[in-house]
Amino acid sequence: MNTALTTFSFLALTGWFIYRHLHRAESGLGAPTKAVTRPCPRCRHAVPRDSIFCPKCGVPQQIYEVVSAPLTIPDVAGGITRAHAMVRTDMCVGCGTCIAACPEAGALTMKGKIAIVDQALCVGHGECVTACPVGAIALATGTAVHRVEVPEIGPDFQTNIPGIYIVGELGGRGLIKNAINEGKIAVENVARALQIKTWDAPADGPVPLDVLIVGAGPAGLSAGLEAHRSKLRYGVLEQGTLADTVRKYPRHKILFAEPLRIPLYGDLWIADASKESLLQVWETIVAKTGLHLKTGYRVEKIEREGDLLRVVAGEASYMARHVILAMGRRGTPRRLNVPGEDLDNVFYNIAEMEDFKGRRVVVVGGGDSAIESALGLVNQPGTRVALSYRGDEFTRLKERNRLRLETAIKQKKLAVYLGSQLREIQRERVALDYAGHVLILPNDDVIIRIGGEAPFAFLQRLGVRIVQKDLPLADDLARAG
Repeated sequence: MNTALTTFSFLALTGWFIYRHLHRAESGLGAPTKAVTRPCPRCRHAVPRDSIFCPKCGVPQQIYEVVSAPLTIPDVAGGITRAHAMVRTDMCVGCGTCIAACPEAGALTMKGKIAIVDQALCVGHGECVTACPVGAIALATGTAVHRVEVPEIGPDFQTNIPGIYIVGELGGRGLIKNAINEGKIAVENVARALQIKTWDAPADGPVPLDVLIVGAGPAGLSAGLEAHRSKLRYGVLEQGTLADTVRKYPRHKILFAEPLRIPLYGDLWIADASKESLLQVWETIVAKTGLHLKTGYRVEKIEREGDLLRVVAGEASYMARHVILAMGRRGTPRRLNVPGEDLDNVFYNIAEMEDFKGRRVVVVGGGDSAIESALGLVNQPGTRVALSYRGDEFTRLKERNRLRLETAIKQKKLAVYLGSQLREIQRERVALDYAGHVLILPNDDVIIRIGGEAPFAFLQRLGVRIVQKDLPLADDLARAG
C-alpha cells in the first residue's frame, strides 16, 4: 500500500511539473530570452548590449557613450528630485577638498584615493561640486547617473551647425584612446559627406580645404593623420605646440587597455608608459608622414560664407568645407608670458594631486581655483606649496575657501606671497618680484590658475547648442558615487 501511494505521489508531482513547463512554454514565459542588442552608430550592425566593440566594424562603443545618452529632462516643477553628489572615480584626484567643503559630517569620506558619497547622509547642498578643483563631482538623481553639460553632437560627431564637428575632450570624453578613435571616425564621416555633396569650384582664389582641424592633441592628430591617409585637402592648427595638452599633463603613466590603430602608423599599444613615450611616438609619426600641422595659430573666429566656413587665426584666414574642433574642454588658459613658461613643469590644471607628492610647487593666482589647488596640494605628503598673487588681498574668494586658507597659513602649511609677480621660471627655482626685491624660491613645478576663455562661450558664439545629458555609470562608479 505504501509503495503504491509513493508511486502515485511521484507520478502526480511529475505530471504537475510537466504541466507547468508546457504552460510556460505556450505562454512564452519559458522561452529563451532574445539577446538584447543596439545598432552600432558607425555601421548600424547589431551589437550585443554587453559588447565593448562592434562585431562588424570593430569600433569601441564607449566613444558613443555621451552621444547616445538621453537629454536631461527636469521634473514638472523644473527641479531635481532628491539630488545627491556623485563622484566620477575616473576623474577624482583624491585631494580631499570636497570633504572639507561639505557641511554634512560623514556624507563624504575618503576610500584610498577616491572620495565616497554616503547617499543616506548627502542632502544635495552642492558645496562639493563647486569646491572640486577638477570637476569630478556632480549632482544627480538615482544611483547610477552622472549629469554632464556637453555640446550637442550626432553619431557622426557633427554638431547642430552643418560642417562643424567636435571630437575628444571638448565633447565630454577625455580618455586618450577615445579621442584617437573619434578623430579618425569624424574624418571618415567628412570624407563620406564630400562624396555625397557636389561642390562648386571657386570662382577665384585658392581651392578651399576639405577639412580644417583645430587642435593637435590626440583627437586632432588622429583626425589629421586620417585626412592625410584619405588624401583630403586638410590642415591642422594648434595654438600651442604639438600635443600641447598631453605635454602639459602631469600624469606620469598613461594606460591603454587595448591597442589603438593609428592612421598611417598601425597599432599603438603603450602600457604603463609615460607621457614622454607617447609624445615621442607622435613626434615620430608627424615627422615621417609630413602631417600638415601649424603650431602657434589660435583660432579666434569661424564664420559661414555660403557653403564654406571661414576660419580666422590671428592674421591668417582659411576657407574650409568642414571644420573639426579637437580643442581641450578647459578652454584657453591665460598665460603670464614670462621666461620659462613653456617648460614641461608648468601646468594650467591638475590631473592628479598625488603626482605632486613630495614636490616643491608654486601656485599662481588669487581666485577660488588657485586657492583650491593650493589647499589640495598641501594635503599631499611632503609637498611644499607657495602661493603667489599679484593683489594685496584676496577679494573674490568663497567664504569657506577664505577660512580654509587662513587655517593653512596659521598651521604653516602654505606660504603666501601677496603683491608678488612671477618673473622667471627655471627648472629648479622661480624668481618673484616681491616687496621691491627679487625673491628666489626653490621649486619643482609651477601651476598657473589665472583664468582663461571657456570653450563653451566660443561654441555658443558659433551657434553650437550646449545641452545637459544623463550618463549611466558602470556599477563600480555607481558604488563609488
